[in-house]
Amino acid sequence: MSSTNIAYVVICAAMVMLMTPGLAFFYGGMVRVKSALNMLMMSFISLGIVSILWVLYGFSLTFSDTSSSPIIGNLDYLGLQDITVDQGEQIAFIVFQLMFAILTPALMSGALADRVKFGSWALFVVLWVTVVYFPVAHWVWSPTGWLFEQEVIDFAGGTAVHINAGAGGLAAALVIGKRIGFKKDPMRPHNLPMVLLGAGLLWFGWFGFNAGSALSPSGTAALMALNTQVATGAAIVGWLVYERIRHGAFTTLGAASGAIAGLVAITPSGAHVNPMGAILIGIVAGVACAWAVGLKYKLGYDDSLDVVGVHLVGGLVGTLLVGFLATGGLGGFEQFGKQALGAFSVLAYSFVVTYLIAQLIQRTIGFRATEDEETAGLDLAYHAETGYDFSQSGTAPVSVDSVPVSANAKKVDA
Repeated sequence: MSSTNIAYVVICAAMVMLMTPGLAFFYGGMVRVKSALNMLMMSFISLGIVSILWVLYGFSLTFSDTSSSPIIGNLDYLGLQDITVDQGEQIAFIVFQLMFAILTPALMSGALADRVKFGSWALFVVLWVTVVYFPVAHWVWSPTGWLFEQEVIDFAGGTAVHINAGAGGLAAALVIGKRIGFKKDPMRPHNLPMVLLGAGLLWFGWFGFNAGSALSPSGTAALMALNTQVATGAAIVGWLVYERIRHGAFTTLGAASGAIAGLVAITPSGAHVNPMGAILIGIVAGVACAWAVGLKYKLGYDDSLDVVGVHLVGGLVGTLLVGFLATGGLGGFEQFGKQALGAFSVLAYSFVVTYLIAQLIQRTIGFRATEDEETAGLDLAYHAETGYDFSQSGTAPVSVDSVPVSANAKKVDA
């Protein structure tokens, strides 16, 4: 890379880093108020844990090429001890890919909202990135990875990030079980403006996520940026039209969720389709994901914040459709077969291994919070804080005895 390319990749990495706090806001606004901080922390802790693991062995297992197998890298870059300041292009790439590794487990937290122990979640992140994310990212993006060698198109993470997280979130949710009151009690988002703020931050960061994957300010990056925008807009429209026909309203939550669905779907395909193809992908993703979020009520699994409906289904839409819509002579049944191989192999591996990890934690230290903790809310149970301190706003109930005598006297006279 030239110094210009290094600067471009580092800036894009910073944009991708912002996606994790953006995800925290997006998810945090969607949960009930009693567990809002816990939801924020489930995303935020990934910034700490995965950053350390990436330096220790994550980058090496993912991207070491010499003598690596098609399944997993080796430990040539253990601790990054041989990386020097003269290797600026490699350092920029390491930082950029680190942000993908941070975001992916955080995506799964939405499937488990309101009901897991925070310490157990932290352990889950350690185990999951080690035995699921690092190998899958190696398959997809390392030149020695077996899906890379099969010429599966995944420009920026439809399989390695979104299908991976969506399938893992489903597996973990099945192990943990349903929230208390699922399908009985109202579990509406407590702060929709926060949800929109989170969606906006994610949308902004996604330009770094997608266009940054070109690793240079090139025509490919520009096309990816354009397709990212138009696919997202189309998905919003598709989701809202479906929602209006199906449920009779255009909701704010639907608009935010539609945006994320479009961003997810264009991630694997945006560099290989034209803008009309991107619009089609966005519309299909918006409608398909809007339909899919209702499956949890029909099939009985509790995916709290629709990780399966948005990330798994959106990732499948984008990964499979590029098989037909890819330009430059790539599209066709042969490429579709390669895309299906990539999508469903990642789905199966992530689901099975995540299920085993979640079972291991549940049967040892316990994964699910106690019934009392879940009922009262996880914020006080695990963080000794609340998201909103109403006692300082003047809106909390006040005892008559606490009112000054003069004011109390006026009240009696009245």
